[in-house]
Amino acid sequence: MHVRSLSTLECTKLLSASRLAHLACAKDGKPYVVPLYFAYADIHLYAFSMPGKKIDFMRANPHVSLVVEERGGHGREWQSVVVDGRFEELPDRIGHKTERDHAWSLLSRHFDWWEPGALKPVAPPQSGHSEHVFFRILVEQLSGREAKEN
Repeated sequence: MHVRSLSTLECTKLLSASRLAHLACAKDGKPYVVPLYFAYADIHLYAFSMPGKKIDFMRANPHVSLVVEERGGHGREWQSVVVDGRFEELPDRIGHKTERDHAWSLLSRHFDWWEPGALKPVAPPQSGHSEHVFFRILVEQLSGREAKEN
């Protein structure tokens, strides 16, 4: 087995080809990790969610990390990229419409882009209206590794 670091270009290629990451965020010293569907473009990962724990955590502390991984065909081979970044909400109001439309455009290239972020295990109460949240993660730092059979 040979492990090597990936170049920045190799890291961005893996991000561009991937849709699923694991997002790590923290609030009040408590960590939280959750799977997240995303689209990558121009140093940002774009995503969509309903309000909930991850959005609450990221609003309180915008510093996040994500890991994207891909398994190779031989079982033990893999690539992974770790992203350190900053949560940026894309609200539905003047001044953010262009970024929000861009996020929607990138995410909607996948036929089921809205399902993971829009579906909850338990239906929310009908008394209040729950707005969906578009956001992006500004990539501040990234690194990657790859393992291959000798």
